[in-house]
Amino acid sequence: MKIFVTGATGFIGIQLVKRLVSQGNTVHALYRNEFKASLVRGDGVVLFKGDILQKESLSAAMLGCNQAYHVAAFAGVWSKDPGMVQRLNVEGALNVIDAAGAAGIKRVVVTSTAGILGPSDQVALNEESPPPSSFFTEYEKSKFILEQRLMALKINIPEVVIVNPTRVYGPGFLSESNGVTRMIKKYMEGRWRFVPGNGNRSGNYVYIEDVVTGHMLAMEKGIPGQRYILGGDNITYNQLFQFTAEASGIHKKLFKLPLGLMLAAAVFMKGISMITNRPPMIVPDLVRKFNHHWIVSSDKAINTLGYEPLAASEGIRRTVHWILSNHKHQTDD
Repeated sequence: MKIFVTGATGFIGIQLVKRLVSQGNTVHALYRNEFKASLVRGDGVVLFKGDILQKESLSAAMLGCNQAYHVAAFAGVWSKDPGMVQRLNVEGALNVIDAAGAAGIKRVVVTSTAGILGPSDQVALNEESPPPSSFFTEYEKSKFILEQRLMALKINIPEVVIVNPTRVYGPGFLSESNGVTRMIKKYMEGRWRFVPGNGNRSGNYVYIEDVVTGHMLAMEKGIPGQRYILGGDNITYNQLFQFTAEASGIHKKLFKLPLGLMLAAAVFMKGISMITNRPPMIVPDLVRKFNHHWIVSSDKAINTLGYEPLAASEGIRRTVHWILSNHKHQTDD
């Protein structure tokens, strides 16, 4: 089968392309960056240089395809042009849907984010939870708008199924989207020595291979017009680093950084970025997120798609093993 994939050179996209090819499919992979294209170049992959904002490049790349995965997005923590986030994540996605319909593609799985559900208390949020009154980041806001636009479409071809991954981690390209793995690696190298606040705020973490499997299950079994949370375990920052220490044998003292201090630093870094045009390490919106729980449930995907996520302890163990096997690292005291 021929399958079209946007975002094929990103963290999730690379692993998705590899899995699809391993099952005997031919992947039409859209790319913009020549270096990143080398990350998926190989047998079973046909590369198409293009842009989701350019419909003509989409049409050429989709020719002969039966299915499509729209994984591409602007997922960075900062952009000097906030309008670019909306253009890529909303208009670009709708271009993909339009082009897929014109190409006769029967079904598209669209990657959104569980971040659109908003923060939780101690009760896990799910697909039916009411939307928050506001969003912390332009990325979350753009994905919410996209989902509303998709739900309002009066089309039968292509069928659209939405998946909502949580905080994705695991082996793979250490891009900005693979921030959790980068944080684990830095901890092992002694270059990450703090937790936000008291470290007891919970979030949901999902292993990359489970996210790939969830996408493919949504393609096979998902109901058009519905969304499926692709998550793993709800754990605290303290538990995340505890699992990392246990798996690696590397035990580092972590300092609890007051959120007020983190917020002040983030405001300063954002100001510097406006001058230098270089992305800050952290932005105020993300610091504010640290002050909340982000607990979600993947029961819908588990019960209706057959989704079976790894436990966080095992996923982190596999990630640590991959880091030790593939990346030289130094430790300090």
